[in-house]
Amino acid sequence: MTSIPAPPSPELAAAAEALGAQWAALRPWMGAQVDAPTGAEPSILAGWTVAHLVAHVGRALNALTALEPAPAGTVPLALGEYVAGYGASAESIAQGTRDLAESMSGDLWGGVDSLAAEAFAHLDDLGRVDRVVVARRGPIRLGDMVTSRVIELVVHADDLQRSVDRVRTSPSGAELLERGAPGPGPIEPGALELVSQALLDVLVARGGWSLEVVDPLTWVRLAAGRIHYDVDTLSAALQAPYTSDAVPDLGRVLPLF
Repeated sequence: MTSIPAPPSPELAAAAEALGAQWAALRPWMGAQVDAPTGAEPSILAGWTVAHLVAHVGRALNALTALEPAPAGTVPLALGEYVAGYGASAESIAQGTRDLAESMSGDLWGGVDSLAAEAFAHLDDLGRVDRVVVARRGPIRLGDMVTSRVIELVVHADDLQRSVDRVRTSPSGAELLERGAPGPGPIEPGALELVSQALLDVLVARGGWSLEVVDPLTWVRLAAGRIHYDVDTLSAALQAPYTSDAVPDLGRVLPLF
């Protein structure tokens, strides 16, 4: 009997579309706002330069290139389980990023563009069936893996924008301000919406709360540990669906990764 092929996954298609749109917003912004020859300015992440952040964007996309179909019957990690592993690997991630930035120091944009092109080509080869794949951190559904890449690009687009804005507003930032006038931001609204909802789903899966996103960017920053947690900030980012319900104190579960 001929097996019927699995249908394309709408969730995977939506994640892939968001990833492409986010890259299409971020790449030209980086080209206009980042000093490509060095990227030596410190970023908002301790110990990371702007060049490190740019290289890390390429590294995040390169994770797609390493994907392989998993053997039949492989049980995948959930998205929340996958991103939860970032903390334990923080130092190896940082060192890998520094090494990659050093290897691309002679042609930062060429290196990042090459990694991105390979990643998107491999994603096309994998198709739009949401199969289980083997990633560097373990097995995961392809749709969840692509969503994790959208999370990476949105979070680091925000890191880059905040880093560049900080340089502009510093006394030594006059040269950068003259070099690149602000234009469209690096975060694509649809990608931000997808990421904010995906991270809310991770939160709900962990604790069973009933919450809605009201400020996607603030919520993503809280979930990623980019801003200080307090209940007022959380209440500005999330709300209960019924006005009679209070937003729970989530200090023990944030950040998510």
